Amino acid sequence: MITVLVVDDHELVRTGICRMLEDQTDIQVIGQAESGEDAIAMVRLHHPHVVLLDVNMPGIGGVETTRRLLQTAPDTKVLAVSGLAEEPYPSLLLKAGAKGYITKGAPISEMVRAINKVMQGGKYFSADIAEQLASSYLSDTQNSPFDALSEREMQVAMMVVNCISAQEISDKLFVSVKTVNTYRYRIFEKLNIDSDVKLTHLAIRFGLIKP
Repeated sequence: MITVLVVDDHELVRTGICRMLEDQTDIQVIGQAESGEDAIAMVRLHHPHVVLLDVNMPGIGGVETTRRLLQTAPDTKVLAVSGLAEEPYPSLLLKAGAKGYITKGAPISEMVRAINKVMQGGKYFSADIAEQLASSYLSDTQNSPFDALSEREMQVAMMVVNCISAQEISDKLFVSVKTVNTYRYRIFEKLNIDSDVKLTHLAIRFGLIKP
């Protein structure tokens, strides 16, 4: 029996995944967590074989959660399940130690296939994710300036380029507006830019968003 922990900050998503998996005779969901911090605590307690992990969560995000989970339980397989299909997220999760990355909305058959694949020691990526990883690997070797950003700074940067206000970012990440503005300042400083417009242009140039 493969034991699975489902981690997502949206209860509706967690419930949906659990319901999709409940008819699988060889897979058992042993718990749910709504944050990276909760996930780490539950992994210590239950030692699941596989963690189905959202990428963009309040608190510590998916990349840092993956690192800490694997420090806590090196044998646990992390499988990212996210609506964020664009680079650099798949590459960041892969570097952190995730064994696979599938998009939200994937059919149950693909999720089960991914779980079984990582349990067999392999890796699994949805077709669109695999294509992006291949394109990233084959593209110009020039380093992206976004590599200099921390995971939280990347979260804030992506929200800014998607026209999410400082107050909305504050609400989503459970930090003050002042903290959000501090992140923006650090992002601008690291990327050598001085406006949201330039941040958006840079994100388009390096393939983080589509024009």
